[in-house]
Amino acid sequence: MALKPWYKIVTPREDLREGKPLDASEFAIHLDQVIEGRAPEDYKDPERFFTRTYLTKGLTEVVCEVIRRLSGETVGASPVINLTTQFGGGKTHALTLLYHLIKNGERARNWIGVNKLLDAAQVKTIPQGVVAIFVGTAFDVLKGHGGNEEPTRFTPWGEIAWQIGGEKGYEIMKEHDVKRTAPSGNIIRKLFPPDKSILILMDEVLNYMNRARARKIGSSNLSSQFLQFLQNLTSEASGRAGVSLVLSLPMSEQEMTVEDQADFGRLQKLSTRVDKPYVLSEGYEIVEIIRRRLFEYPMDIGTDGKKVISEYVEWIMEHRQQLPSWFPVQSAHEIFESSYPFHPTVLSVFERKWQTLPRFQQTRGILRLLALWVSKAYQEGFKGAHRDPLITLGTAPLDDSLFRAAVFEQLGESRLEAAVMTDIAGKKSHAVRLDEEAVDTIKKARLHRKVACAVFFESSGGQAREEATLPEIRLALGEPDLDIGNIETALESLTEACYYLTCEKSKYRFSLVPNLNKLLSDRRASIQESAIKEAIRAEIQRVFSAGPGIERVFFPEKSGQIPDRAALTLVILPPEQSLEEEIREETFKMIDLFTREHGASARTFKSALLWAVPENPRQLNEDARKLLAWEALEDEADELRLESSQRKQLSENMKRAERDLRESVWRTYKNVYLLDKNNQWKCVDLGLVHSSAADSLVSLILSRLKQEGDIEETISPNFLVRNWPPAFTEWSTKSVRDAFFASPQFPRLINPETIKQTIADGVVRGLFGYAGKTPTGQYKPFYFATSINAFDIEISEYVFLIPKEAAQSISEGEKPLVTPGVKEGITSPTPEEIEVTVDKEKRITAPAASSITWGGEIPPQKWMNFYTKVLSKFATGEGLKIYLTFEAKPEGGISSQKIEETKVSLRELGLKEDIEIKEQSNEQEGKSNSSN
Repeated sequence: MALKPWYKIVTPREDLREGKPLDASEFAIHLDQVIEGRAPEDYKDPERFFTRTYLTKGLTEVVCEVIRRLSGETVGASPVINLTTQFGGGKTHALTLLYHLIKNGERARNWIGVNKLLDAAQVKTIPQGVVAIFVGTAFDVLKGHGGNEEPTRFTPWGEIAWQIGGEKGYEIMKEHDVKRTAPSGNIIRKLFPPDKSILILMDEVLNYMNRARARKIGSSNLSSQFLQFLQNLTSEASGRAGVSLVLSLPMSEQEMTVEDQADFGRLQKLSTRVDKPYVLSEGYEIVEIIRRRLFEYPMDIGTDGKKVISEYVEWIMEHRQQLPSWFPVQSAHEIFESSYPFHPTVLSVFERKWQTLPRFQQTRGILRLLALWVSKAYQEGFKGAHRDPLITLGTAPLDDSLFRAAVFEQLGESRLEAAVMTDIAGKKSHAVRLDEEAVDTIKKARLHRKVACAVFFESSGGQAREEATLPEIRLALGEPDLDIGNIETALESLTEACYYLTCEKSKYRFSLVPNLNKLLSDRRASIQESAIKEAIRAEIQRVFSAGPGIERVFFPEKSGQIPDRAALTLVILPPEQSLEEEIREETFKMIDLFTREHGASARTFKSALLWAVPENPRQLNEDARKLLAWEALEDEADELRLESSQRKQLSENMKRAERDLRESVWRTYKNVYLLDKNNQWKCVDLGLVHSSAADSLVSLILSRLKQEGDIEETISPNFLVRNWPPAFTEWSTKSVRDAFFASPQFPRLINPETIKQTIADGVVRGLFGYAGKTPTGQYKPFYFATSINAFDIEISEYVFLIPKEAAQSISEGEKPLVTPGVKEGITSPTPEEIEVTVDKEKRITAPAASSITWGGEIPPQKWMNFYTKVLSKFATGEGLKIYLTFEAKPEGGISSQKIEETKVSLRELGLKEDIEIKEQSNEQEGKSNSSN
């Protein structure tokens, strides 16, 4: 049973479900907006805020320190706390939590997590006190804050005095505020009433100091005065129970100018002089922060969610040896449970790889990315597009422009837009195309797309020298029922196709610089078709030239280029004469014509021809083009300034391309055509062949044809007896051999010379006799049931095989029997007509008829064949008479000159020159003249 998709188990928050555009500002708390009631409900509503807040270890420690301090405790209660986190790491969130908690006191007891805080702080009540807030980004250096019914405060100390003591408090600080000079500790001490707890929250102080540097105060500036104020404030807070000061200081120097860095150092030294800094969230704590901010809380994954986790953990345990060593396999269940519905690598990749990027925002940045991610995945899931059990790195919606923009913002630049759209997420990207062309299991899993996404995130988007290892990719994408080998298959395909993906020693990353595949693509477009054709033909000849020594004919254009002889001949058609549907009929017409004709004559040995016919030349063209492109790149390696790793890859690709072209020849020429016993075309399909199937393609073809019974290495003499022509009382050895290449009823012989051994074996076993025949009709020599060597067998028109009965009679000196099957009406010779000599001296003449006569019309192109195949049998003896009548009647008539030339030729042959000439009629002559 398939696992239930995540979006049917847990519910994203409402705005994500509705797919509303999300901005990073929605995850950035502005403390001044919270105080003024302008912040979103998630932040200004205290109860709702606590519901969505996960109390990390660091955050709990900070709150407990403040609670104890404001409760009058001094042990484990720091007076000054420095919140040092990376940009977007939860500083303002912690200040907001403290504001709501201390502002409301005991009213906060029923909020989620508050009792946990009381237990951790070991106090019974939440101390309610005065909260003074200074936000550096909201306080104007020139005009200050306030006005109308309130006095204008020009400095942070003036603002804090007003918030703590109202008008009375401000009067204490007014002179120092107006003059912009830092108050001493004595003045600050007067602000702290003995009967109230005081919490001072200061956020974005560096932003204020940056702007305050330009405000001159005598020989000093406002920034220096502010720093002096903080020094005095921390001293007074340390000596006064019930007062707590919390500062937020950023960790990343990306936010700072040179002057900022100097001030940051002073502030850090100032705050740590009193107490240590705190890190609010780390490791997997960020996971729970994210889950509470993105999903409805409390989250109940139920039995369906637990089943998903169990099966994923089972897969992890089964493949532990193929996963990265840093992943704690023994804690897999707890990790998957704490990160659901995210796969653990979705969140850990930011900590492992992305946090080193200068512009990365650890919490706020991740929230922005994942909010867009969850919203997109939720909508696509319910549209029926995907049913992923977990949100994995492979499902990142990089095809969405908003999501890509958020990714590039964290990366610090958008130069990888080309890589993402070309290789990963574009509608015509390599990953998308490969998925469409893949087998169903990979296609349904969108595995090429997922692998490419995983590599992108694991390699820090190409901005840092991080790489995605094969074990990391397996961990990120592994899931129940997934064949782990398919991940490597997809990686291999991507490596061969993508333009920005680089691979070195099973480590992958997307780069800003195009790889060899892109250079290859550019070169492919410039390869000439003539060069491709030449390369393909050369490779075909190399492949077919290997193997047994049967005759080959490559790419014939005329039938006369294919020899007509009694020997097996493999005819290899060029790639353009293939079995493709649009030219299939034309190809068969050519094969049929070339098989039945030899030049201007009819072909005798039709069965001798084997036709290797290409199925489809497209892959051949592609592989040849690729090889030529790699060769061109190799020639330009120095000019392109390729790195050593690229040169090595180029060399490997060259070898692979050569191998691919060779294999493509094998796959393309998998069909062999030949005539069957019914004189019809038979196709022998070799199947899905490759070069490891045999020593050579020719060997494979011959082996398969032997299995089919179409060719034989040797023939039993019994075969000759069974297939003896019924009308033959003697059978010339030449006719015997030729029958194996001219008659479709006979199998073809790989080596025609093996017929000699067949004949020798038949003679020794007494299956038939073997005899020469003199011009006078005598059998000399004669062999039957006696030893004879195959080397002594002669293949000739004048050497014959004699049927067993006749040969037996001859050897016994008796009248030979008429061969069974001899036509009725032919009289056997009388004893007086027979002269028998045994052992090279005996001879036999047994004429079957006294004469034969034939008459008929012979096409001009077959005159020479008629003489060779018919008349030559009788030309050596006496008694052959030829009577010839011919009529030449060309359309335009015959000129007098041609008539004279014909007479001269007859005289030269010693023949009569009597020619019957018919004059042209007037009508014919007129037509002739008009045509001239």
